[in-house]
This record gives sequence, C-alpha cells and structure tokens, in this order.
Amino acid sequence: MKFTKTNLEGVIIVEPKVLGDHRGWFMETYNELNFSEAGINVEFVQDNQSFSAAKGTLRGLHYQLNPKAQTKLVRCTKGAIYDVAVDIRKGSSTFGKWFGLELTEENKRQLLIAKGFAHGFMTLTEDVEVQYKVDELYAPECDRGIIWNDPEIAIEWPIDVKPILSAKDEKAPLLQGAENNFIYGE
Repeated sequence: MKFTKTNLEGVIIVEPKVLGDHRGWFMETYNELNFSEAGINVEFVQDNQSFSAAKGTLRGLHYQLNPKAQTKLVRCTKGAIYDVAVDIRKGSSTFGKWFGLELTEENKRQLLIAKGFAHGFMTLTEDVEVQYKVDELYAPECDRGIIWNDPEIAIEWPIDVKPILSAKDEKAPLLQGAENNFIYGE
C-alpha cells in the first residue's frame, strides 16, 4: 500500500497494490500492519455502503460530534465520485480548508479522513456505490452537517449543476453556524 499525505493533516490518500492476471485482480483494501507502519492506528468497527442512482448526487458534508467522532476510510467500488474532506478543527491552521480527490472503481484509490473533518462526495457517473469503514458506530444524536456550497469553504465541485440532495443536507447550516466541538490538537 502507498500512503500519500495531502495538504490537510489527517487526510491521507491510500493506494492499494493491485495484483492482476488473466482472471482479473486482487487487492487488500485494509491491512492493520500496513496502516500501523504508516503511523495510522485506527480500529474500524463498522462498514457502510451507499448507492446513488443519478449522476450529480451529493451526500454531505457530514460528521459526528465528539465523543462519537469518526475516522473514515472511503472508496468507490462502482462508478466515480469526487470525495471531499473539510477541516473543521478550531485552532487548526487549515480550518475551513478542503481537499478533494476523484475516487473511481478503476483507480481504486481510497481516502482516509480523520476525526475533526466534515466529509461529502458528489457522484460523477450514474449507478455509484461507495463503501467506507469507520472507527465509531453511527450515533444519530451526534450526527451533524454543513451545507455543501458554503461560500467560506468554496469547494470546487466538478459538476456545475444543482446537485441532488437529501432534505437533511438541503437544510444544513454554514460552517460558522454549525455545531462543532473539535479543537485542533485534542
């Protein structure tokens, strides 16, 4: 596995080694030893999967408050997405900054997103499946969000259309008005 740091401390691109032959291919999507050797010590407790039928579907920007905050390891197993992490750790030099990466079934990249980041993605194709591991169980009482088009964050989404959103995501607050208990360094 190859681990590449991004401009946001706590957001890492993970590229599995893909072994292929005339039958197809094989890869490890997670290996505790490889992650530990890369300085990533996380114990995943839940796997999630989503399906989005239409191109331009946007899910996010989501996070869970402490003490139920989640580290996520995200991958796209069918189709393509533009995956985004936003630093929401108060006191961080990159507070409000974002990182985006195309994850596809072809490139097999994954994005590791630490606690203290909001996460979202936009589908770039129809019939998209996304799978992700988390290190904390879903806790609806801690579930929060930030509006996808907050002008302070200014994410450059790759598709210039009105996205397909859930009712919850349509009503999400701006970053400055969102409930947030993340402090950088804690």
